[in-house]
Amino acid sequence: MPEAPTAEPGPAPVRGRAAGIAALVSPAVLLALVVAAALTALSPGEELIRFGLPDPGQFTRLALPMARALAEAGAVLCVGSLMFAAFMVGQQRTGRLSADGWAALRLGAWGALAWFVGATLTVPLFVANAVGKPVTEILTSGSLFSFIGVLEQAKAWVFTALLTGVLALVTRVVLSWGWTVASFALALVSLLPVAVTGHSATGGSHDVGTNSLIYHLVAMSLWVGGLVALIAHARRRGDNLGLAYSRFSKVALVCWLVMAVSGVINGLVRLPLADLFTTTYGLLLVAKVVALGVLGVFGQFQRQRGVKAVSEDASRATLLRIGGLEVLMMLATVGIGVALGSTPPPNEAPVLTRTEVLIGYTLDGPPTLLNLVFDWRFDLVFGTASLVLAVLYLAGVRRLRKRGDQWPVGRTIAWLCGCATILIATSSGIGRYAPAMFSVHMGNHMLLSMLAPILLVLGGPMTLALRAIPPAGKQAPPGPREWLLAFVNSPVSRFLTHPIVALVLFVGSFYGLYFSGLFDAALPEHWAHLAMNLHFMIAGYVFYWPVVGIDPSPRRLPPLGRLGLLFAAIPFHAFFGIALMSAQYVIGQDFYAQLALPWVTDMLTDQRLGGGLTWASGEIPLLVVVIALLVQWARDDEREAKRSDRRADADGDADLNAYNEMLARLAERDR
Repeated sequence: MPEAPTAEPGPAPVRGRAAGIAALVSPAVLLALVVAAALTALSPGEELIRFGLPDPGQFTRLALPMARALAEAGAVLCVGSLMFAAFMVGQQRTGRLSADGWAALRLGAWGALAWFVGATLTVPLFVANAVGKPVTEILTSGSLFSFIGVLEQAKAWVFTALLTGVLALVTRVVLSWGWTVASFALALVSLLPVAVTGHSATGGSHDVGTNSLIYHLVAMSLWVGGLVALIAHARRRGDNLGLAYSRFSKVALVCWLVMAVSGVINGLVRLPLADLFTTTYGLLLVAKVVALGVLGVFGQFQRQRGVKAVSEDASRATLLRIGGLEVLMMLATVGIGVALGSTPPPNEAPVLTRTEVLIGYTLDGPPTLLNLVFDWRFDLVFGTASLVLAVLYLAGVRRLRKRGDQWPVGRTIAWLCGCATILIATSSGIGRYAPAMFSVHMGNHMLLSMLAPILLVLGGPMTLALRAIPPAGKQAPPGPREWLLAFVNSPVSRFLTHPIVALVLFVGSFYGLYFSGLFDAALPEHWAHLAMNLHFMIAGYVFYWPVVGIDPSPRRLPPLGRLGLLFAAIPFHAFFGIALMSAQYVIGQDFYAQLALPWVTDMLTDQRLGGGLTWASGEIPLLVVVIALLVQWARDDEREAKRSDRRADADGDADLNAYNEMLARLAERDR
């Protein structure tokens, strides 16, 4: 194992302090396991039989929530500690982690190991619970892998175990800040397999249930795990405790709000209000909401009192004492959440239609113009993201104007129009009908990959952020401005903005998605629609960023290079639309046949309509790009002319005089 970096001064971690952190974390994790098992026991075997579920036995029913609680406790510890190592403490100038960052990273590595062990144990226990047999019988009969193949959530736990196994190995050898950020991103991804399966991913409104659960798990992991890492940092008397405390306080407030709202939404999707106080599931939901409310008030009160005086020894002791109590309460709440996920919701739900089962909601008639414009269903992921991005951009513009700086109005309009495009594409009638009809899906695709990225890059968000966010200072740990600069200059950005890579991602993914069978496999899964929408936007952004982007690009192309890259994409895009219109088979036929929408009488005609929309609508954004390129080219020439004029005024037009003298000498020699 590589040695920890020791370039920054500070007391070396001692065994006693490490043991103290273990003494804090271990009882909290044990409390989560006990709470999860005890509350699950409130749903006895007779109730399972009433819901039509077989009883796997007492041991399996109680061991499953304990294994899940271990996995979730490890998850929050891993995610929060990696966040703390990457963004709450400083790093060395060489790009390596500081001693404080290395210590937080090692805490995250232990969390990843616990996460891996819990996920691995959950797989056979979940299978046994699902089929109603003791886990010993499942393990000895050799039927475990055959059941995993047909149980979606069992496969999700297998994927989680694989991802966290890699994460546990990577976090043991990482020393640089960049790889710590990459490990943090991998930890967030590892939360998703379980989030997109289970109660929230089935039945009516499963799109809302899945999206809200993603928010809930990410916010919980950042909040709970970040607090444990902060307490560990205070216990070992790490540097810049006040800064770390201040940064975490902001994160904690946002996470609490997100957890509270998303938790209520997720619970109400599965539970009618009439059953809130009359069922075990409803009582567990009430208990979790109350616990979150108490935690939010308690934690915010503590941070408001301690953030100003946390550098004092007395304040450190208070933080350790009160923070330890808050960690115990948090992990007890995790146990309540695990018990809630292990308890079947009431079965008095109304009978679902075919479209509600497959896409999560009903469709009121064909996609007329009025339905596409007014039949909205707010997308919790991309709709929320578009609003947050718009608000953050306006806040940056306001900060510039308050200090007397100007920001072009055209850039603001472009950014807001880009955010509005994302909102309309995912939350209006277009987003509502996109999962059910190929033609509307292609309209959604064109908006997210062709129009929205162009408007966003013309807004220059990174340039605005670099001007609005103050630098951290020479001696202070890096802040948001430094993180943004590191991202722009990172190898990842340089790779993605390479002309060939950007072209393949932007155009090649069209063919790879729709003509490889990948789209057919993705259609029934809500998480796959989220992944497709995200890919469309990222691929479009990295293509148009070096072409017409205002922000500094890792690979700034000359004007002719930008125009050449744009014209290289046009024939591939046009041919893709023609290929869709001329195809003799239906893409996604099995899923669309299951929907059996009465207004889609010919799926091949609908597909050809989508191809026509792709071919026709793609030309308008490209025209916008050509106009923007010409305007930027003219402005570059104008700026160059002004620089030449200023240089001429400064040196008396020395370049022009020297050129005229050279011409005169040549003429004299010819004579």
